[in-house]
Amino acid sequence: MKFSETDRAADAVAMRKAETLIEALPWIKSSTGQTVVVKYGGAAMKDEKLRDDIVSDIVLMKLVGLNPILVHGGGPAISRMCERLQLPVRFEQGLRVTDEETMEVVKMVLLGKVNQELVDAVNTHGRLAVGLSGADAHIMKAEAVDPDLGRVGRVTEVDTTLIEDLIAADYIPVIASVASGEDGGSYNVNADLAAGAIAAAIGAQKIIFLTDVDGLYQDFSDKSTLISWMALSEAEELAASDVLAKGMIPKITACTEALSAGVSRAHILNGTSKHAMLLELFTDRGVGTMIVNDEDRMAPGFEEFPITNLASKIAAEDEE
Repeated sequence: MKFSETDRAADAVAMRKAETLIEALPWIKSSTGQTVVVKYGGAAMKDEKLRDDIVSDIVLMKLVGLNPILVHGGGPAISRMCERLQLPVRFEQGLRVTDEETMEVVKMVLLGKVNQELVDAVNTHGRLAVGLSGADAHIMKAEAVDPDLGRVGRVTEVDTTLIEDLIAADYIPVIASVASGEDGGSYNVNADLAAGAIAAAIGAQKIIFLTDVDGLYQDFSDKSTLISWMALSEAEELAASDVLAKGMIPKITACTEALSAGVSRAHILNGTSKHAMLLELFTDRGVGTMIVNDEDRMAPGFEEFPITNLASKIAAEDEE
């Protein structure tokens, strides 16, 4: 029996897939039982195919023994609904000004649309997901960030009881970034910061932020300067340097707060790149930027990164 070039090509593809599985095996083994918080949003939310790819990756993480928690916002969808209802769309300090009427739109969109669509997407793979808001069972409590911003909240307390119960029952919690207030009302919470607070409170091993860039760069105009890792102290210095783009500030802040509370790893990945989470978590090379605790900076394979160089590069990029 003769083998055609097509047969040989198919065999080569199959062999590469087998090699990838073998490479992933030790990572899967070491991750079994770990809790991973994934913050989903940005450009990946606008594309149904991207959403389904991300959901498939999260389901695979669940099936190989991890405990994923999906936290989401939905800024673009909220803005579109406000425009349809002829409500003003205003941002200050990078945060949506949220009066009482806008807060009702936030809840309607996040809980009635975005959360349900994500739960439905996960559940096409089986009886796996349960949708929640941070206000359910007072998972997240919040206080006003600034009276001028209205119902924009800062997380003050996280009760993980319901989340832990769902994980113990083998479900994937899908949580919208709405919190309850001491005044009995609801608060609109930045989803990055909500994810960081939940990861810290539940003692997650990892937190992943899906965005629309590959990670942090020394020089954004040079894609070869992607920073594969940095230590917590360097990330804290970067967060305090006022050189980050507005959209990256809450992500870095959430990373530093989560790691300071005991989370081992924080990852910033491009959610528009297919299977970015799996490549970052289960391969030797990874694909995004990982932030680690300072004690891990001396581990084999890590190299010292000069934070001052990064800050100057980002500052130069922002000035252009």
